[in-house]
Amino acid sequence: MSATRYTYLGPEGTFTEAALRTLPEAATRELVPMLSVPAALDAVRNGEAAAALVPIENSVEGGVTATLDELASGQPLMIYREVLLPIAFALLVRPGTKLSEVKTVTGHPVAQPQVRNWLRDHLPDAHWESAASNADGARLVQEGRYDAAFAGEFAAATYGLEPLVTDIHDAENAETRFVLVGRPARPAAPTGADKTSVVIWLGDDHPGALLELLQEFAVRGVNLMLIQSRPTGAGIGNYCFAVDAEGHLSDRRVAEALMGLKRICPKVRFLGSYPRAGVAPEDVRPLRRGTTDEEFLAASDWLARCQDGRA
Repeated sequence: MSATRYTYLGPEGTFTEAALRTLPEAATRELVPMLSVPAALDAVRNGEAAAALVPIENSVEGGVTATLDELASGQPLMIYREVLLPIAFALLVRPGTKLSEVKTVTGHPVAQPQVRNWLRDHLPDAHWESAASNADGARLVQEGRYDAAFAGEFAAATYGLEPLVTDIHDAENAETRFVLVGRPARPAAPTGADKTSVVIWLGDDHPGALLELLQEFAVRGVNLMLIQSRPTGAGIGNYCFAVDAEGHLSDRRVAEALMGLKRICPKVRFLGSYPRAGVAPEDVRPLRRGTTDEEFLAASDWLARCQDGRA
């Protein structure tokens, strides 16, 4: 396995590349763009790369389904880190193009909801077609297949384009979350500001099935940060759930919640415990009474005394 190679959703000039370059270790790694999320992750699975950075969630559009589905299927992988990147688009065109000349535009499908209102107000007659990534859209504009692409302003120089309009976004403070994914191994030690990700499969569809899953977290005081259903491919009505929970696998409340899920679900895939981006331990909300490791340990000791007749 190449320990010095990281893959990412390419081509060059994507927001994913920009997010990857915020990691200190990126300066000492070979960064290899891939044409799709599955291709980036498969390079890790087959040993061509040590890790891959891929988008997993957008604050406007929600979960990135290609990533969620890929992590839920195939050879297991694990998340080791997350990166949050503010997102604003530039309208990239070939030099000399005027706004009135833009009749066709392209970009990643996740970009469209983030610029829909701007398009309506400034290019109401322009035809949109999706590209594999925002940077790939820029490449297609360079080749003359489209008049303009929504991409990061930093991609303009790579593809010989000009930013005709910058700082385009329908939602203020939009950001995308990326995850650094590698092969399964022991999770890093807890930092006090961590997140645990899993994928959970329902055993059968019945009233209260989802509630039963959520109660495993709720009764132990584990806060959920994301829950998204995804079809399993086994037919209409068959779903799995991607879940992000506050806390680390080494926290008793999180560990016992996952054990509870394992007892009642046919399949639970652990995707990792890793530091939360942009959150310091002192910023984490205090735990509810009865959910600290010390309180779990005290309850366990009490049960042992009961079993030994010492209560």
